[in-house]
Order: sequence, then C-alpha cells, then structure tokens
Amino acid sequence: MKKILFVIDSLNSGGAEKSLVSLLSIINYKKYEVDLLMFSIEGLYLSLLPKEVNVLDVPNFFKKQASGVKGLLKNGDLKELFIRIKTSISIRNPRYKKILHTSQINWKSISESIDKLEKKYDVAIAYSQGIPTYFVAEKVKADKILCWINTDYKIASYNNKFDRKYYEKYDNIIAVSDYNKNVFVDEIPSVKDKIRVIYDILSPNLIKSMASEDGGFKDNYYGLRILTIGRLVEAKGYDMAIEACIKLKKHGYKFKWYVIGEGILENKLKKMVTEFQLEDIFIFLGTYQNPYVFLKQCDIYVQPSRFEGFGLAIAEAKILQKPIIATNFSVVQNQIKNKKNGLIVNMNSESIFNGIKEIIDNNKLINLFCERLSKEDVGTEREINKIYSMLG
Repeated sequence: MKKILFVIDSLNSGGAEKSLVSLLSIINYKKYEVDLLMFSIEGLYLSLLPKEVNVLDVPNFFKKQASGVKGLLKNGDLKELFIRIKTSISIRNPRYKKILHTSQINWKSISESIDKLEKKYDVAIAYSQGIPTYFVAEKVKADKILCWINTDYKIASYNNKFDRKYYEKYDNIIAVSDYNKNVFVDEIPSVKDKIRVIYDILSPNLIKSMASEDGGFKDNYYGLRILTIGRLVEAKGYDMAIEACIKLKKHGYKFKWYVIGEGILENKLKKMVTEFQLEDIFIFLGTYQNPYVFLKQCDIYVQPSRFEGFGLAIAEAKILQKPIIATNFSVVQNQIKNKKNGLIVNMNSESIFNGIKEIIDNNKLINLFCERLSKEDVGTEREINKIYSMLG
C-alpha cells in the first residue's frame, strides 16, 4: 500500500475543504493508506471524513499556539510566546503587509520552530496555498510532493518571489481551472512544466441524494427565495449583494435572500443589513454540512464574487438546475455561458440587481436555463484518475 499524506489548515467551510472531503470520499483505500494533517482539527466537514482516513495529531508548535497568550504563559512556553508576539507585530506592520501575504509573514516567523514529521511518505500533498504548501515543502519526507492551487494566485496577493523556492521543490502542481493555471504560470514561469489542471471532484448523484434529505428552510415563507453560498469574506462580494438587495426592495419586489456561510466579515455585514433595515429579507443562516437541501428549495442562486478559484457552489447549483446569476470574475466563463445556462453580470450592485430583476421578470429565461442545465454533464468524478496517475 502506498502511504499518502494530505495537509490542509482545517476543514472549516470553504471550497478547498469541501473539495478535499469529496476526493477522500472516493479514493481507493485498498491501494492507498491515507493520513490527514491539519493545523487545527476542526471544521464543518470534519465529521464527513471517511473512516479510513487517519487524522494525525496537530504538530506540537501549532498545538501550543492554539492555547493562546494565557496558555503559553501558564505553561512557561516563553519561546513560543515570543514567536507569537513577533508574528502578530509583523502581520500588523504596513511594510510587511504591502509586500507579503499574511501566510508568508506567518511562515517566515514560525518555520524554524516547527519540527519535521518523522514518518516518511510515498506522496505528500499540500491541498491549499500558504502554510500547507510551505509545510510540505520543508517539513515532510516524501518520495514525491504535490500541491494544489485553488485560488486566483495573483488576486490573492501572494509574493511570487517568496513562493518560488517552495513551488520549485514540488514534483507536480495542480490547478483547479485552466485560468488558475495560466495565472500561476505567469507569476512563477519556472514551474510551467510541472503544472496540471484537475477540476474539483463533484458527484451529481451524491449532491442530488443529499438535496432530497430532510431539512432546509423552516421559516414558513412561500415566496421567492434567493440563495448565496460562500464564506463571509471580501472575495465573495456580499457587500454588493446587500446593495442589490436594497435596490430590489426599493423596486417593490417580494423575496427573501438567504446566505449560507461563516467568516470574518459576519459582524460587519450584519451591521450593514441592520443599517438598511433588511433583517427580514437578507438572512444569515450560518453553515451546514448539507447546504443542498436549501439549494434545491431556492428559486434563484446568486454568486456575487470578486474572484473564485473555480466556483464550486455554482457547479452544485448547476447540478440542481437552478437559475444562476454570477458576477464576471475571472473563471466564471468555465461554467456559465451568458444567457445560455445562466446570467453573467458586471461586478457591481447595479448589475447584480438588474440580473436578478431580469430573471424574476422572465419565466421563459428561467425555463431555458433549467432545460439546458438538465442536459449538461457536470460530474467530475473522472478527475480522480488524473490524481491516481500522479500518486502511482
């Protein structure tokens, strides 16, 4: 059996995390012995891990850091406390923030204090950018190392000069879209021959089955439901969604707009909703292991993102044949053909409003989108064969 290691920050809600769980749900455990290393053993998708996956202990350094300043003081971990304070100061330093991504600043401060893993692997895989990528490159012994690029590398503001030495150590680099591949090659041309495209794994049968389970909306509302799924962060464009919601309300449309997700902007966005008296129509639902019951029950799916690595939620909405409105972020054309299987609108609240308005006012357009989506082959389970070819 080949020994495989996957490394990711955690299994909190997000596209990379969901993608990894999907991959682990179909991998051949008769051929591969799989370890999973997280820097924090937590997250929405933790309970969805297959029983065959062996979850490793959190590395000692990260375990100590998780205890916080008080914990470090109490346990006499003065070296780790100094590193924590130093890292915190560096992250807040405008000079560093201008030239380095937060994870790069972090790794620069902590890397020397992190021990290498003792176990040797046939293949080790960093399943997201940042700390997992640096960790696998420097702290793991493996015959072969792979890493995933599941974001728009340039827009995510990583410093390519800092990253080059890490990515050049990898045997293969996997991008989740052709666009992501091209952006990454432009930023780090020296790895051009190592990069491959493998789409996130999606199982239509699994998604449709989960969508038919009990649950979903419980507010006894029977009018028009709009849904958006994604972390509550700047990249997802929720501020534009709220502004579009204001315009819909002013024009007399009757609807409710629901959001599934969590993130650092939650309080700011809720304050914005309260300020414009939208509490009854722009509703934060939190996070769910199974968002598909909500997706099946909604009338319109809206993705107001500023950028995406792939757009996993759009793919899931396509599987459930929902009318989709998406902003014109870089990789949207991979999934949506404007006015053929969905609407692509400009990246501002006015355009999002107009797109929703067009969908609401035009039943023929809704029927056209749903009919065309019903004929699309959206499943990507076959992508696992590309992964097998690299695992050997």
